[in-house]
Amino acid sequence: MRCNGKGPSAMEEAILPTYKAILRGNRLEWRGSGRRYHPTDRPVAVYVTILDEPLADVEAHEEGQGARMAAALERLAEIHALADIDDAAAWERETRQERTLPGRDV
Repeated sequence: MRCNGKGPSAMEEAILPTYKAILRGNRLEWRGSGRRYHPTDRPVAVYVTILDEPLADVEAHEEGQGARMAAALERLAEIHALADIDDAAAWERETRQERTLPGRDV
């Protein structure tokens, strides 16, 4: 990405990946899937947007998502929705759809 000291262009800004984090002092604590994507072996330039919402609201929203997921899994368990799957790994291999990666031979 081009960086001329004036910030990203409108096009670059539109396609910048966004990850959730909590800023504590001068440290970012990655939330969700963000921690998978940033390299740990070198410094990385970032743009940080301070959200105008209390941290408690953000954490409550994330906890609510977890509670909804747990409730959905409990309902699936109650109705034995996955009881006919004998081998979970084999089921995953059979149902997983492989996709062609850009720039790779098929």
